[in-house]
Amino acid sequence: MAERNALEKLDVGALSLEQQEKLHQFKVKTRIANEKYLRSHPEVEMLLRDFLRDVFLKRPTDIREFAADHFSDPGLPKKIQDQMNIHNK
Repeated sequence: MAERNALEKLDVGALSLEQQEKLHQFKVKTRIANEKYLRSHPEVEMLLRDFLRDVFLKRPTDIREFAADHFSDPGLPKKIQDQMNIHNK
């Protein structure tokens, strides 16, 4: 909660109106670009879904080690491709 209180005390007037508008436009463009990327690469969603499912099922104590093991599994590309094939049928 200390971080939240610190963030609430930020000087919101530090940016000019023009800078605020440019920042807003940058955020919008970035979100659109990210959405386009994710829509053109459905395997990313499949990777995340698979990882999160395993996390919730196995509830590892060391999430970093678990993630490293999960994403470095040599069988992962085939597993995701098989899931993609099933999903696209």
